[in-house]
Amino acid sequence: MVAERHVLKIEDAVNDACPWSGKPISADSLTLYNGAVVGFCNPECRDKFARAIQSFEASLQDRRVSRAGLEQ
Repeated sequence: MVAERHVLKIEDAVNDACPWSGKPISADSLTLYNGAVVGFCNPECRDKFARAIQSFEASLQDRRVSRAGLEQ
């Protein structure tokens, strides 16, 4: 069974301007974040956002582990 892929649509984006550049968003530069479609002006800005989110999430997880006293 093939998993159905969710197609992101520019009309579903919560923003009209790229959060990085301020330029209009593009249909080939969308991502899903916390259940919302977020648009960027180009794939590079979209990918920069993905890297930033990964970094923030890793830092938050490290902090949770540290505060819980689970570090080894």
